[in-house]
Amino acid sequence: MPALSAAVVLDRLSFSWPDGTAALTEVSGTFGTGTTGLVGRNGSGKTTLLRLIAGELHPTSGQLSVDGDVAVLPQRLTLDADRPVADLLGLGEVLAALRAVEAGDVDARHFDTIGDDWDAEARAIAALDAAGLPGDALDRRVGQLSGGEAVLVATAGLRARRAAVTLLDEPTNNLDRVARTRLRDMLTDWPGALLVVSHDVTLLDGMSETAELYRNRLTRFGGGYRAWREHLENEQDAARAAERTAASAVRREKRQRIEAETTLARRARTAHKAQVEKRVPKIIAGGRKNAAQVSAGKLRGMVADRETAARAALETAERRVRDDESVHVDLPDPQVAAGRRLAEIGDGDRTWIVQGPERIAIVGANGTGKSTLLERLATGTAHGSVGTGPGEDAERQVGPAWLSSARAVPLTDRVGYLPQRLDGLDDDATVLSVVAAAAPTMPTAELRNRLARFLLRGATVDRTVATLSGGERFRVCLARLLLADPPPHLLLLDEPTNNLDLETVDQLVDALSAYRGALIVVSHDDEFLSRLSIDTVLEIDEKGMREVRQDDAAS
Repeated sequence: MPALSAAVVLDRLSFSWPDGTAALTEVSGTFGTGTTGLVGRNGSGKTTLLRLIAGELHPTSGQLSVDGDVAVLPQRLTLDADRPVADLLGLGEVLAALRAVEAGDVDARHFDTIGDDWDAEARAIAALDAAGLPGDALDRRVGQLSGGEAVLVATAGLRARRAAVTLLDEPTNNLDRVARTRLRDMLTDWPGALLVVSHDVTLLDGMSETAELYRNRLTRFGGGYRAWREHLENEQDAARAAERTAASAVRREKRQRIEAETTLARRARTAHKAQVEKRVPKIIAGGRKNAAQVSAGKLRGMVADRETAARAALETAERRVRDDESVHVDLPDPQVAAGRRLAEIGDGDRTWIVQGPERIAIVGANGTGKSTLLERLATGTAHGSVGTGPGEDAERQVGPAWLSSARAVPLTDRVGYLPQRLDGLDDDATVLSVVAAAAPTMPTAELRNRLARFLLRGATVDRTVATLSGGERFRVCLARLLLADPPPHLLLLDEPTNNLDLETVDQLVDALSAYRGALIVVSHDDEFLSRLSIDTVLEIDEKGMREVRQDDAAS
C-alpha cells in the first residue's frame, strides 16, 4: 500500500549485531502519518526496527529517513522512584521554571526554559486527567504511582509533546482493563505518526493501518488487525489453491510427456520394422525416418516446454504459501482424576477449592495481589507479608491489607509455575541442562527433539542462558514448565501472553484446552481468557476476592 505521506522511509535497511548475527536484512518500505500497528513473529526484528527509527541503533547498511523528531515509550519503562511525575510528562523543567517565575524569580534562564510553553501546567493537568489522575499528582513522585499509572502518564506526556513520530513498544503489557481502555482512548486521533508494536489484539484492531514485518519484508494494509488477519487468511487460501492447481498441472504435463515418449518410441519401432522387412523402398524409408525425427524433436520440445512452464508456475505458487516454523506446545496427560482437590485459595472470608481439570482465571486491577497469590501457591507458602513493588521503598508494602492473611495452599506437590518475570533461570547454565533438571529421566536425544518443537535446536541448546534473546529465554521457561517429568497436576501462569507472538498464543490456547490437569491463570488479556473455556473467574480488589461472570470481570 503506497504512502500518501511517509513519516518514515526504509531503503534496503540492514542491521547486524556485533557478533555478526543479522537482525534485519535489506528491509524496504514506509510508515505513514496515521496510527500503525506493527506485527510479526517473535524474533522478526520489530523492536530492533523501532530502536533504529529512534536512533538508539545505527544501520549496518541501507538508508533510514524520518520526517521530524521521534519520541519513544520503551518496552520496559525504567523508572526512578524519586523523579517528579512532571518529568514523566516531559514538562518537569518547564513547570519548575514557571513556578520560579510565579514566585518572583526573573532569572533569564527561566524564561529561556519556558519559551512559548506558558500553558504547560494546564496541558500537564489535562494529560493527567486523560491518565485518570488528579491534577495534584504533578507534585507526586514516580514511586507513588503504580506501574500502569506510570505508563499512562508517560504516554500522555508523549501525546502532549506532539512529536512527528512516536514509537510505543508493548504499551499494554501488565496493564489492567481500565488502564488498557484509557490507553486506547489516549491513542485515538494521535497527533503525528504513531507506530505501535503490540500483541494486544484489541489495541491493534483500533489502528488505522497494520504493517507486518515478515522475513525482512515490510507490507502495509489499510485496516486494523482483525481485518488484516482475514485478508491474509484469504490470500493464503488463494495461494494454497493456486499451489494445488499448479501441482496438478505439473502432474498432467509429466503424464503427457511420458505418453508422448511412449508414442514416439512405438512409431520408431514400427518404422524400423518396416525398413528391415523392406516393405518400402530404402529412399522413401530414409525420408520418412528424417521426417519422423524432426516431428519427434518438435513434440519433445513442446511437451518439455509445457512441463518446464508448469514447474515454474508451481515454484511461484509455492513461494506465496507461508510455511512458518511454529512453537508446537504439546502437554502430556497428568492423569488427574476429575474432582481431585489440587489447591485452596481464599481471602479469609471464603475459600475456593480448585479441582482437576478446572480452569480458574484471577483478574483485577494492578497492585491487588494476583501475582502474590500465584507465587504463594507455587512456593507452598499459605500466608505471608504483602510484597513490594518495583522501584518502591523496600519497607513500603503494596496491595490490599487482606492479602497478608489470604489463603493460597497447593494440595499437590506437582505444581508448574510460569512467573511474570523471566529472571529465575541460571544464566551460567546451558539451555539443555536447565530443561533437563525439570525432566531428569528423559533421554537427552528425546529432550533435544522436544526442545526443537519450541524452536530451540542445534547449537542453541548448548548455549548458556545469558546469551539468549528475550524470546528464546521465554521459550526456555515455557519448555521447562511444559516438559517437566512427571507432568504437573496444577499449572500456574502469570500473564503468559506478554512475551508471545500471536501465532504462539494460538498454539498455547490449543494445548491448554486439551490439558487434563487444573489451570490457574492471571491475565489482563481478555481475548486470551475468552478462548480458554474458563470455569471460574475470581476478581480481586481492595476488599477481597469474589466470583464473577467472565463478561463482568473488571480486569
